[in-house]
Amino acid sequence: MNIFRILGDLSHLLAMILLLGKIWRSQSCAGISGKSQILFALVFTTRYLDLFTNFISTYNTLMKILWTFSIYLESVAILPQLFMISKTGEAETITTHYLFFLGLYRALYLANWIWRYQTENFYDQIAVVSGVVQTIFYCDFFYLYVTKVLKGKKLSLPMPI
Repeated sequence: MNIFRILGDLSHLLAMILLLGKIWRSQSCAGISGKSQILFALVFTTRYLDLFTNFISTYNTLMKILWTFSIYLESVAILPQLFMISKTGEAETITTHYLFFLGLYRALYLANWIWRYQTENFYDQIAVVSGVVQTIFYCDFFYLYVTKVLKGKKLSLPMPI
């Protein structure tokens, strides 16, 4: 464990808390892409299925193929949410904070992989490439978040992502 991984995990946890808090307070899922949430549920279901078995066999190999699938899927799972914001042209502040911390989680994991490569000579090409792709999807959103939301303005997207 290094500081980037810990901060990434905490950012991911904060994103989930913000999402649940928004839904709890408003008693609504308005502004949240159901498609993205289904994709993220599939991401984490396929990633951690092998926790329920210690059996090392074809089944375990199949689960690790599912791990790879979950990594690829996670890199694009945010797209429906970003498209939804683009289509409506704006998002609630709490939703933008949720997306920011979700993107920060991924960006911090890039730093984690760089750190691990430098200190442990560890490199996972699938995770790194997928993480870079996912972070690129967040870049436009990060720019808008920093220039608008942090200045107290409501996020609006003038053109499709």
